[in-house]
Amino acid sequence: MAVDQEIAVIPPAEEPEDLPLPSDPKVIFLGGLFILAVLAAAYVASEIVLPLVFAIILKLLLQSSMRLLERLHVPRILAALLLILALFGTIVGLGAAISGPAGTWAAKLPEGIPRLQERLSFMREPINTLQRFLQRVENFGATTPSPTAATSAQGPTLLTTLFTGTRNFASGFFTTVLFLFFLLLSGDIFLQRLVEIMPRFSSKRQVVEISQQIESDISAYLVTITIMNAAVGIAMGLVMWFTGVGDPILWGTVAFLLNYVPILGTALGVSVFLLAGLLTFDTLWQALLPAGLYFGFHLIEGETVTPMLLARRFTLNPVLVIISLIFWFWMWGIPGAILAVPMLAVVKIICDRVRPLAAFGHFLEG
Repeated sequence: MAVDQEIAVIPPAEEPEDLPLPSDPKVIFLGGLFILAVLAAAYVASEIVLPLVFAIILKLLLQSSMRLLERLHVPRILAALLLILALFGTIVGLGAAISGPAGTWAAKLPEGIPRLQERLSFMREPINTLQRFLQRVENFGATTPSPTAATSAQGPTLLTTLFTGTRNFASGFFTTVLFLFFLLLSGDIFLQRLVEIMPRFSSKRQVVEISQQIESDISAYLVTITIMNAAVGIAMGLVMWFTGVGDPILWGTVAFLLNYVPILGTALGVSVFLLAGLLTFDTLWQALLPAGLYFGFHLIEGETVTPMLLARRFTLNPVLVIISLIFWFWMWGIPGAILAVPMLAVVKIICDRVRPLAAFGHFLEG
């Protein structure tokens, strides 16, 4: 008699679903051209695009406060004006508070150059050697310019440079305020119009989900780093006060602002606080103390606390963060470096939600 035997079939383990990759060469080619065109336009029209991007980021930062004022039945136009006045009133107040100490330190710097040269005499020979090497490289294969060419190649005067920089800053500041006011005033009107033109319900829902996640994650990122930067600024202000350097508001503001720029801001901050220590103290260990404490605060805040607070929302590939930082610094200078991480986070959120771009979003993940 035949014996029926039941054979247990073990189902194969579920493999992760493959991320879709664009395979049509035309799509890839057109996508690359579109990205290059957008970047070229952002570079050429930086006087308009940069204030607009800054205004969008500031709008995300102020959105929760805007909704709180609306729940208190404050008219939207009045709420927008109050938030802008509070934000830029704080900026102007800080600028007025640090302008005097900053001028004092700027006047002290030329007098302290001989002292710095004496303190850093051990570095003089390596620097001179490097300068001679760079001069040889620069002069390699170059012809001696004529006196006429040398005269015509002279750069602008210091007064012209300062005037141009002040004018550009004032123009960008005014444009940012104008954009921010109308963005706060318009509320979610752009999102509503975008949802209305979507053909399918799934597309409408996807647009709303992307918008909500961008607002939630970027707002959390901006609020978190602002609070942490303020903590670093307060700590450095107290350090400069207790160590005898003085001007705690100035140095706290410097630490607060530089901490918005990843990596480059830290390097510049260490250099600035080292310079302040060398100009103030006679002993080397005292001169190194402000820069050392600033770097220690950065390690605690930037490498431990802030990543722990933000890890649940999103993580970014650190190599791509550095590349983005350098690229946007080249494109837009210091403002571009400040905006590099938020813009990269926005790109990742969009890629994670749009299925054809999911592979690229996975590539951006840390």
